[in-house]
Order: sequence, then C-alpha cells, then structure tokens
Amino acid sequence: MREGETKKDKRRKYMSKDSYFKNGFKSVREEVKQDMEEQFESETVGELKSNDHVIVRDNVEVHLAKDFGFCWGVERSIAMAYEARTHFPDKKLHITNELIHNPQVNGKLQDMEVNFVPKTGGPDGGKDFSGVSDGDVVILPAFGASIEEMELFDSKNVEVVDTTCPWVSKVWNTVDMHQRRGLTSIIHGKYAHEETVATASFCETYLIVKDMGEAEYVAKYIAEGGDREEFMKKFEKAMSKDFDPDKHLVKLGLANQTTMYKKETRAIGQLFQKAQLNKYGPVDVASHYMEFDTICDATQERQDAIHDLVNNKEELGLDFILVVGGWDSSNTQHLLEIPLNAGLRAFHINEGECIGADNTITHRAMNGDVVKEEFMGRGMVRMGVTSGASTPDRAVQDALDRIFLLKKVNPELQ
Repeated sequence: MREGETKKDKRRKYMSKDSYFKNGFKSVREEVKQDMEEQFESETVGELKSNDHVIVRDNVEVHLAKDFGFCWGVERSIAMAYEARTHFPDKKLHITNELIHNPQVNGKLQDMEVNFVPKTGGPDGGKDFSGVSDGDVVILPAFGASIEEMELFDSKNVEVVDTTCPWVSKVWNTVDMHQRRGLTSIIHGKYAHEETVATASFCETYLIVKDMGEAEYVAKYIAEGGDREEFMKKFEKAMSKDFDPDKHLVKLGLANQTTMYKKETRAIGQLFQKAQLNKYGPVDVASHYMEFDTICDATQERQDAIHDLVNNKEELGLDFILVVGGWDSSNTQHLLEIPLNAGLRAFHINEGECIGADNTITHRAMNGDVVKEEFMGRGMVRMGVTSGASTPDRAVQDALDRIFLLKKVNPELQ
C-alpha cells in the first residue's frame, strides 16, 4: 500500500471500476422481484400478520414474533445475486461463499448454475479460486469478502457483483477509523465466520473475542498482565499477525460481527471501557477506548421480538418456541439462546423436513449437536415461532404446515 493508504482506501479504489457492480441491475429488477415473491412469500405467514400474529389451526395455537425472517440486507443480497444471473445469462458465475446461511436460497443459486468457490479444507478457511477465469462474474455474499480476495479479483479480468450488507460495510468503516487512530480493533465475533474474516482483513491490528469469557480474560490481562505465552496460544487463530498483548492492548476500539447477541456485545464494550478507565483514568480514557454502535438493527429487532414472546410465556401458555433458520446462521443461533436461557423449551430447525411424521423433531442444540426427539403432546399445543434474518417466510410455512398436519392425523396427539 502507498504511505497513508488504508485498506478501506484500497477497497474504494476497486469499487470505483466499471467492472464492479454494487447497486444491482435495474433492467431486470422487476422480473427478479416477481420471482422472489413466488419463491419466498407465504399465505400462512400473511394470515398470521393480519391476525395480530396469532392463529389457531388443528389444535395448534401459533404466536409469531413481531419481527422475524428476512431482513432488508438479506433481501437485497438475494435480489442482486438473482439479477446478476439474469443480467449475465451467458457468463460463468461464481460466488465466494454461501450467499446467506440458508439452504433453500443457496440451493436455488446452484440450480441457477452459480458455482460456489470450493474451500481447501485448511484451518485458515482458504478457498480454491483456480476455477475463476478471465471474463467470469464473481458474486460477493452478504457477509462480504476479505481485502485479499478483492485484490485477487482486481488482478483478474472478472466482473464483480458486490452484495455485501450495508451494515457489514458500516463495521468496516468503524475498524478503518480504529486503524487511522492507531487503535487495536477488538472484534466480538467468531474468528472463522465469513463476516468476521472479512472485517479482520481490513484491520492492521485486531483481536477477536467470541464471548464474555474471552473478553474477561483479556480485560484481566490488561489490568494485571499475565502469561504471555498462554495468551498467544489461546488466541492464536483470532489475532493479527505479530500481535503482542503487551503492546497492542493499550488503545482499543470495539467492533462486532453484526449477528452477535446484542446484550453481550454491549457488556463486552462496558468491560473494556472499565478496564481502560481503571488503568488510565477518566481524563485519558477517551484516547484509550473507542466504541460505535455497529449492532445491526435487524438483529436487534429480532432479538427484542423473541424476548417479548419469552417474557409473556406464562400469559400465552407457550409449550415451546420453534426457531427456523440455517444451522450455520449465527443470528438464528442467538435467537435460540434467548428462550433456552429463560427455561423455555425451544427447537432450532433449518427446514420443514425436520418435523417428522412420527412426532419427532430434528434440531440443532446450543452445543452444535443435531439431535432428534419427540416434541408434541396431546391436546392443544401453544407455540411461539420466529425465524432468522436469512430465512424466507415459505420455510416457516413449511414447518407450520407439517405441525398442523401432524396434529390433525396422528391419533396419539388428539
């Protein structure tokens, strides 16, 4: 890089080229919009919305969260990917990762002959771009792409369709500000998550903490020092090259993976602010800690909505909450945490087929295990339902329809 040039400056340079598309393709927009409506909209969800988010059918009472499902950033990303396929009908299209964490959407892209760049299987999450040739089109997913990938595409004669969610770009702007001010970016996220990989690539110096436990470990090191070798081992996959905890924890800025649990991000921010305040005092703390709100509105709204269901669980008489969304979806996993932490049964499924005709449900537990168990009893069942930001309404309908049918035809559940 030129002296004084940041990684954000490099990204802006790539984005300014005629071969870089970041606003979709207006000429095919209406056609794609109709296709998405046919593929994703749901009569059942529409009925729930028009009835104050409650319906009763076949001895099942369903309470739908007030905010759920597709966020505008996901819808935008899908629309741009579909538009790209329509706009470039004769070109070979590639996507650098799953567009979003939803099996139905990614399956549709495969049906449209969009090639998913294969992963090399290494611990660094590398990818094999050897199949990308001059003249091809490369789609960047909603999570974004690393600066190294952007450099690679810039060196090739390819066209790039950038569907990165604007909220993710906002985080990148924040870490760029950290770097310009000589701060280490503390990223609350999962080091192997596509979004966090991209965010970290825009930092010169960073440390990734996945939860409050890791944040407390770092805060204690700031306050008391500690075993440097142990620190380096603990965060070996979650820190920038040449990171030194005795040097790079002096000035900090907080950023986050947009899909993380909002309360935990805020608590981590307060923890680091307090650590710097105690070490450097109230007069100088502003030069040692910086924080901007980079929590995605859609993530926050969906978490607030399921909190509302959980807080009214006794009044509503909820037996369980069904959470629909990709098993790799971080924002959906955090929706599951909320009812489970409140002592309410909850099941995270990735598609309707997880509901078995034998009254079993195949679901992903909080520890990541996929398990199968019976889930409904006799008589009236009262359930809450929500879905992740990458989940179409049609997936929710499919799950509910299977539950309605199961209650209707299984005599053991009458």
